[in-house]
Amino acid sequence: MPKGLSARLDKLAERHRELSAQLGDPNLPSGDIAKLSKEYSDLTPMVEAVDALRKAERERAELAALSGGDDAEMRNLAQSELNVLDATLPELEQRIKLMLLPKDEADERNAILEVRAGTGGEEAALFAAELFRMYQRYAAFKGWRFEIMEVSETGIGGFKEAIGSIVGRGVFERLKFESGVHRVQRVPATEGSGRVHTSAATVAVLPEAEEVDVKIEDKDLRIDVFRSSGPGGQSVNTTDSAVRITHLPTGLVVSQQDEKSQHKNKAKAMKVLRARLYERQRQQHADERAASRKSQVGSGDRSERIRTYNFPQGRVSDHRINLTLYKIDKVIGGEALDEIIDPLIAEDQIERLAAEE
Repeated sequence: MPKGLSARLDKLAERHRELSAQLGDPNLPSGDIAKLSKEYSDLTPMVEAVDALRKAERERAELAALSGGDDAEMRNLAQSELNVLDATLPELEQRIKLMLLPKDEADERNAILEVRAGTGGEEAALFAAELFRMYQRYAAFKGWRFEIMEVSETGIGGFKEAIGSIVGRGVFERLKFESGVHRVQRVPATEGSGRVHTSAATVAVLPEAEEVDVKIEDKDLRIDVFRSSGPGGQSVNTTDSAVRITHLPTGLVVSQQDEKSQHKNKAKAMKVLRARLYERQRQQHADERAASRKSQVGSGDRSERIRTYNFPQGRVSDHRINLTLYKIDKVIGGEALDEIIDPLIAEDQIERLAAEE
């Protein structure tokens, strides 16, 4: 293990012991307990991994001494165990390096999911609806709560736009690489000649923001109210309950009309606006940090084509990591989405480790 890394790990272990002593102090101010407890619990997995590595290193030193002894049987046994440890030690070091990587503060947050139909007309809208339902089913598999916030439907079941809120443990960490252009290749139900069409939908996954994360001044908002309407302009509400909020400094516009209460629609619209503004801030900071390097798994840019769903061939291809799965039904059904998400997370970790070295 490099000396610099070893010294860094020693400091973390020392800090862990300090926190343990502080938390055991009966005179510790109640206001400090939550903060110190979180730091202690965050450090505990790291310290346990370091203890496992140090134990393995001690065992290796003992086995190395035994492998040079006079007893042939003992030498062979020690060498056999040395081979196992020599394979294990790099894995333990790699695990610790991954744990030391700076964490994205947004990873543990809930998320706002936005899916919009792109090029391809009605077929694009139908695909957008399928993607939205794919994430709904995936959320159910993960035990997350999925709330539909806004849906703009077309006449035959497609979605021009759909927005959902996803609440659960590590939602943004697992979904953040879904942002971008998703392309579909298939024969539309309305196509008589059997030709394969290509259309697209755009996905944006935004970390949910709290009021303390983004300061929004009342003077920067224009709030318009209007009457909610269903597909084709059919009135579904006789009062002006729908809300459109324009953030004047950025030009961002958010509309909500799913609730019958103007107050509830405004609260939902502010939630989406706050998430979009927070994501803008995060993207600016990320651009500044990565000005000289672009991650292979992508920046989350919504204009970047990230994945193709080819129905005739039954395959899903993620272009960022050259991954292809021939199980399109299970991916669209949500149950195999982890088989794409896990490699994306692993590739991001590899990229960040390379940048640290």
